[in-house]
Amino acid sequence: MDSYRVLLEGGEGEIVEKKSRFIATVAKCETEEEAVRFIEQMKKKYWDARHNCSAFVIGDRGELTRCSDDGEPSGTAGRPMLEVLLGMGIRNVAVVVTRYFGGVLLGTGGLVRAYTQAVKEGLANCSIGVRRPGHEIEVVTDYNGVGKVLYLLRQNGLEPEDSRYADDVTLRLIVPAERAESLCAELTEATFGKAKIDKIQELYYIDKT
Repeated sequence: MDSYRVLLEGGEGEIVEKKSRFIATVAKCETEEEAVRFIEQMKKKYWDARHNCSAFVIGDRGELTRCSDDGEPSGTAGRPMLEVLLGMGIRNVAVVVTRYFGGVLLGTGGLVRAYTQAVKEGLANCSIGVRRPGHEIEVVTDYNGVGKVLYLLRQNGLEPEDSRYADDVTLRLIVPAERAESLCAELTEATFGKAKIDKIQELYYIDKT
């Protein structure tokens, strides 16, 4: 299980290069079908533009990638756009850069720079998090031990996802995978072995920090 970056919320960005407008629209897409549908929506929205170039990365490991120059010289638009997404390690994302031609030719180098910069501008206006591998852990303790448990969690920058107070106190935690073993050991020590600690499942969680 590897960490990777994901969109929490899409966004838009725009640059102007020698009177040409480059409008980048970035969206979260979980499947190839969603990405294709998003690209078609952008083409309909900006039907009067000269070009609607696109790129997307789908899959936990970025195993599915596609890009299109949409009439621009080969390799000057879609590929540079895709390289930005791959370089930032973002998964399940699609971007369309719409170009309204300003009457001045940019040359291949100018086009590459413009499409690259447009994607970066779009991403700068997105909310991005990290999808990390973790463990769901359940801690059951008596009322004498709950204070120690909560203090230890705060020391580790953690808060319970759910708390149930009955005869005992049950806390449900989401813990980064690499910290699960050490935290369980610390909890056991802090409660003198009285707390019941169970690893429920491995999962991915979104780190918004």
